[in-house]
Amino acid sequence: KCRRVFGMPGVDYFKPRGIPLSALQEIGLTVDEFEAIRLADLEGLYQEDAAKKMDVSRQTFGNIIAAARKKVADALVNGKALKISGGTYAHQDPNMPSPFGGGRGRGRCRRGNF
Repeated sequence: KCRRVFGMPGVDYFKPRGIPLSALQEIGLTVDEFEAIRLADLEGLYQEDAAKKMDVSRQTFGNIIAAARKKVADALVNGKALKISGGTYAHQDPNMPSPFGGGRGRGRCRRGNF
């Protein structure tokens, strides 16, 4: 199912300082996982409210945020690079028609890299 995303990452790659990229393991964080972290941890929304914004069930949102937090924790604790890309999502843009009815957006679901 397509997930609604309101904020695209301004930066799509993070790595530990002072370690060459060739020496690092990389973890992939999808755009919808990035959005879940933004809604829950940065904006402080409850899972029910964040799920509605992303147009998914509360249980699905819970699964997305759990996977995202585990990946971020692994990158931080184990010194791995974090790449944000891919997923199944539609970006909400205030200047374009929405695929979700009401509101505005891109009009189609994306799969793969942004």
